[in-house]
Amino acid sequence: MIEEITAYFHAVGATDVKHSSKGYLAHAMGVYRDLKRWGCDEGLAQVGIFHSIYGTELFEGFTLPLEQRGEVRKLVGDRPERIAWMNCAINRFQFDQEAKKSTGPYQIRDRFSSTMMDVDSNDFHDLCVVHMCDWLEQVERSNAWDYRRTAYVNLANRLGGVAREAYQNVFSQAPPQEWFDEYTWPDKATDG
Repeated sequence: MIEEITAYFHAVGATDVKHSSKGYLAHAMGVYRDLKRWGCDEGLAQVGIFHSIYGTELFEGFTLPLEQRGEVRKLVGDRPERIAWMNCAINRFQFDQEAKKSTGPYQIRDRFSSTMMDVDSNDFHDLCVVHMCDWLEQVERSNAWDYRRTAYVNLANRLGGVAREAYQNVFSQAPPQEWFDEYTWPDKATDG
């Protein structure tokens, strides 16, 4: 399966796109491996590979057209593709507000259509897991420790367990917080 996914990344031209000071596919595979280490099943780990395939608010280095969602579904299945799409579609500020809630119902603001979308509790939890793992895999290379720092603390506490431990391990290397406009990408960062 991983060979098919890697071949797909090559076919669509996404392998060598720069992402957080490394290649896009290398970052995506890093998220996959980390999710596996966190004890996630294969389906959720594969979400990690496709977590930003359609671009995000911050990463537009490669964007697979939404019309090609069916190709990704064929590779990983409906639910993994849907969670990957949600990670790409979320308005991060609104997502961070939802993540503060201890129980659903949950909604995300789809940045592609500017509409609100209901998300069930299981999908929202897995979206939080993937979103957290993605950031922890790249934050040190990105040198953007303060970007949404409060939101990531909240996610770590919400998820607990291995996610909180991973957050504490990675952020034990972080410098003291220097800036407080957490939704603006810092000039000192190397890329998004």
